[in-house]
Amino acid sequence: MPRMFDLIRANALSSHQMMSASKGALRLPAAEMVEILVLIAEHNKIFGANARFTLAAWDEASAKTIVADPSTPKEVLEYWLDPKNLRAPLFSLLLENESVPLTKIADLAATLKGEWIDAMIASPRIRKSRQVQNDLSSNKELTGVQAARVRELITGQSAEALAAEQPPTPTVAELAAPLETHASEPTTPPEPQLPPPVAESASEASDSETESALVAFFMEHAAEIAAEGEKPFQPLGGIHEEFHHEPEAEIKVAAASASAGSAPVLTPAAAPDHKPTAPRKLVNPEDEKRGSVLQKINKLDIKGRINLAMKGSKEERSILVRDGTKIVAMAVLDSPKISDGEVEKFASQRNVLEAVLRAIPMKRRFVKNYAVVRNLVFNPRTPLDISLGLMKNLLVQDLRNLSGNKEISDTVRKLALRMFKQKSEAATKK
Repeated sequence: MPRMFDLIRANALSSHQMMSASKGALRLPAAEMVEILVLIAEHNKIFGANARFTLAAWDEASAKTIVADPSTPKEVLEYWLDPKNLRAPLFSLLLENESVPLTKIADLAATLKGEWIDAMIASPRIRKSRQVQNDLSSNKELTGVQAARVRELITGQSAEALAAEQPPTPTVAELAAPLETHASEPTTPPEPQLPPPVAESASEASDSETESALVAFFMEHAAEIAAEGEKPFQPLGGIHEEFHHEPEAEIKVAAASASAGSAPVLTPAAAPDHKPTAPRKLVNPEDEKRGSVLQKINKLDIKGRINLAMKGSKEERSILVRDGTKIVAMAVLDSPKISDGEVEKFASQRNVLEAVLRAIPMKRRFVKNYAVVRNLVFNPRTPLDISLGLMKNLLVQDLRNLSGNKEISDTVRKLALRMFKQKSEAATKK
């Protein structure tokens, strides 16, 4: 009797049977069921989406057993190694599986970033492969720390020994100075110009952690900063979104002023002494303060805005995270001063770069915060692969609410409904 896998590949099943297969509802061993789901997901246009949903929500313990087995079909291993299907708990096991070719891992080493790179650097198998190490070293998404660890793997020298061979770390003033000099400039170089000073208390100015983070950020992203040139501050959504005037309130004040009391009937002679005056416009102190912050930011170049993003106030970070220049917005997330509450707000914003929403879950501190995870999944601007990867962490009630949210994609809604039903049934059985 032919295997179910062969029947599906030959299109020999009815639509009803194919629907059951795409939902993982066939009575088959887990490994065989996953192999069938991958086949449907990759090659069936009608039921492929259902199969991808099922694989995204597949039981983690079962998936770990499958990806760690060298006898698992190559198609299954490659499916879970595809960047759009990566799952953190499975990734390290896939790296160690000898059935996964190093050439495939090398391709990923040159393109992935964040926690995926950390997992590669920690992999015993990759520590023995010079090919993958070289591809890692060419990855432009490496952080300063990751680049140092990769150099340590390649050279066999400790980070301390490598640092001893490097020239002294430049100061913030040196990094903030122009990155290129020209032969036509005077022999005596001008004094390095720091970005306009940030209003800080004495304790903040001497914050060594912030200063170190700023130096590291300038060093790590020097090429990107130079490439951006002198782009002015251009927030996503426009400046007007920063202010929240209440014209209706002003109209009400005007109406109240006009109708207050019983005004006496004026004679023509008395009329000039009682000319109607326009109601005084009410100024919101918060808007006024925000306006002055915007004026300050508008005067800064890219280096100045990065400096402010790292060392400035909560108000300044809330504006700079919307900067259309990616490197400035990313500096906000790297600031040691940023709070979890701020990140929760950023995760729900629609007027930030997609790169910001991708970067938030790459930082372990942020992804441990449930509110951050929930806000990212509920944000229509969050990339689909990020939302699908985070959904498994949502509580049952949030999955229910998500399944009815018309603002997010159909893919997320359908998977949320499926996961809600699965978790509800599991809770009922207990």
